[in-house]
Amino acid sequence: MFNMYLIIKRIIDFLFSLFLIILLFPSMIIIAILIKLDSKGPIIFKQPRIGKNGVIFKVWKFRTMVDNAEKIGTGLTTAENDPRITRIGKILRKTSIDELPQLINVLKGDMSFIGPRPAPVIHLERYNQVEKNRLKVLPGITGWAQVNGRNKLTWPERIEKDIWYVNNVSIWIDLKILAKTVKVVLLSEGIYSGRNDEKVRAKNHNTP
Repeated sequence: MFNMYLIIKRIIDFLFSLFLIILLFPSMIIIAILIKLDSKGPIIFKQPRIGKNGVIFKVWKFRTMVDNAEKIGTGLTTAENDPRITRIGKILRKTSIDELPQLINVLKGDMSFIGPRPAPVIHLERYNQVEKNRLKVLPGITGWAQVNGRNKLTWPERIEKDIWYVNNVSIWIDLKILAKTVKVVLLSEGIYSGRNDEKVRAKNHNTP
């Protein structure tokens, strides 16, 4: 059943991502122009992430921060009023439009529409055997953790929800996540943690 689920899901991912890329291509061109006019740097932000079975791939996003932002200030940690976020970047983040280039990742088979969010490569060596279970499926644009707290969750809480998803995967749960994602995006829920990330990192070495 699990293998059949993966096959059906991959077919849906491929066809739906191809359809959306064609449909949204004109809008993505406009967004790309606005990003280029707003600040210096590449239009697309690419970063190595952990994929299924620990395979490393590059996740794509529209750039929402100044160029090389990960090497400035707080690094991978981002707050709502982070000065590194560009003017157009604030809008893209609030609406989650910055995630649109990940349709390419889905089309290529690096990601799925639904699954655990792909974590930074630094996490791979820190996972214990239980946490590695989140790598049994393709990472997703949205997932169970994203519709149940998103960035307001601590890293252990996200891991717990990701593992629950992997242990209970079904088309029905994917549809439920997809429906809840619409609400989360429209209400701009959980974009930023709203907590002191320095304290969270001090308590949990797995948090970036």
